Amino acid sequence: MKTWYDKLAEYFPIEEMKSEEHMKLLLKEKGDIYHKDESDQHVLMYVETDEFVFVDYLFVSSNARGAGLGKKLLDQLKNKKKPIILEVEPVDYEDTDTKKRQRFYKREGFTHAKSIGYRRRSLATNEVNELEILFWSPENDDENTIYEQMKHTYETIHTYKDKHLYGESYEPVNKVLTYEEESKPVKPS
Repeated sequence: MKTWYDKLAEYFPIEEMKSEEHMKLLLKEKGDIYHKDESDQHVLMYVETDEFVFVDYLFVSSNARGAGLGKKLLDQLKNKKKPIILEVEPVDYEDTDTKKRQRFYKREGFTHAKSIGYRRRSLATNEVNELEILFWSPENDDENTIYEQMKHTYETIHTYKDKHLYGESYEPVNKVLTYEEESKPVKPS
């Protein structure tokens, strides 16, 4: 019988995975904000603060896909009436899963935060992984607000006790996350 961690590790690329020890430590020591919701058909790991929800991992088993379970899980999070943020791989046209995932989130009302750059070096592979930040907001929050919430997540969750857990630290938040304000057209004088 596969554990919740086995299911996630089998589905997500190694460079996107936290170690099992890291996730168990978050559940134990950050249990006020870091949560696990699971069944035999899904695993949902998420952060909930007073201001926002961050989806760390969402896995729906292949035999349950297309049955509305992913939508139901997201609807439960949307009912909290807070912005929901998540990281996704950019569309890789050779990997149909990335395309399906992006289409699913778009259907669910998520927007790509184009002004937020996210490049994180994996401690497992040492490769730089570029991800896109998607968000859903009941109050039409701007991307700068999402950026600040993403920085908070990176510093309190992604890098939590990283030196202790992995023997080295992740890069500082200002090297990993960037925010580029949309340039406004210059009016001729």
